[in-house]
Parts: sequence; structure tokens; C-alpha cells
Amino acid sequence: MADSFNMNDLVGVEPGDMLLHGPTKRLVDAFHWHEPHTGIIASYTPKPRDVHDHFGVFRGVDQIEAFAQATIVSCGTFLECKKLNCTPLELKERFVPAFISVGAVNFHNYVAEGETFISIGNIKFYKFRQMISDGRIYKVPKGLDLTKYFSDFKASRLENYQIGDGFSLVAELFDITGRALKKDTFTTST
Repeated sequence: MADSFNMNDLVGVEPGDMLLHGPTKRLVDAFHWHEPHTGIIASYTPKPRDVHDHFGVFRGVDQIEAFAQATIVSCGTFLECKKLNCTPLELKERFVPAFISVGAVNFHNYVAEGETFISIGNIKFYKFRQMISDGRIYKVPKGLDLTKYFSDFKASRLENYQIGDGFSLVAELFDITGRALKKDTFTTST
């Protein structure tokens, strides 16, 4: 990454550049649509390690984590880097992303190993390094090129989750909240 943060959105950015924890804990494969103050669409396909000892099913708690990484962590990191004109690595030296709360989650379906799903996050609030997002998780029809599919997606469709046919609703998430905490307020290992 460059010395400054000059991206316009996260489409095409490697998730590992935004989500700086280790790869076995990263639950985002790609960003497909992003408007910085509005929302994001990101995808993930559960790996064998994600479903180990869980009957091949990607657990609900992991779905919440994947959604949070795609929304409040990625979008919050992006906006803070823009505001402070720094890279995510430089931001990591000062702040740690933290989950604050989960409002409500309604599960309608499940996701199994190898099934791709999208997290669609709608940013409701962002101020003082804190972000609140609502959204949904959908299973993706097999073989769909998500980046091409969402290349002309508009924010007006985000509010009503107008994503087209073939997607299967997995979960509805409300008030997923996170905040970047100053590192000097607690002790962590990096």
C-alpha cells in the first residue's frame, strides 16, 4: 500500500489489506460493491477450518462475525484511513477494532462449507470511530460472477435489499456495532 490512503472505495481491494488480523480469522473473500458512507456488499465461502466439528455448517456466530468484518470493520477502517490520511497498517498501530454490540439477528437458513454467501451492509451511523450497520446475508447462486453482477448496483437498491432472483436469505442483522479503540487504553498482543 502507498504512504497515503487515496482509494475511492473497496471494490477490488484485497480484504487482507483492510482486515489486518490473521488469515484463519478473516471471513471476507472479496468486496463487490461499496459506497463509503452508505454500505457494502462482500462475499465469503466457508472453508473446511470454518466448519470443523460443526457438521459442515458455518455457524450463526461466524455469520455474524463475517458480516461485522465486511461492514463495520472494513467500512470503518476505510473511513478512518480517509479521515486521517493513513494506511490500514498505520491505523492498526493506533487502534484496534472491537465489537460493541449486536442488536438482533434472525436466521432463516444456513450456510454449509463451500457455499458462497454475501453480506449486504447498510451503514446507519458513523461517528467518533463507531459504526452501526444493519443488513442481510444471502446464499449466492452457483457460478455467479459477483463483481460483474454488482458492477451497476445502486445505493437506492441497498435500502430494500433489491438484489435480484436466485439469492436465498440466510439472516437479517440489526444494529451490529463496532468501534476502533485506542491501543493505549488497554493491553493487547499484536
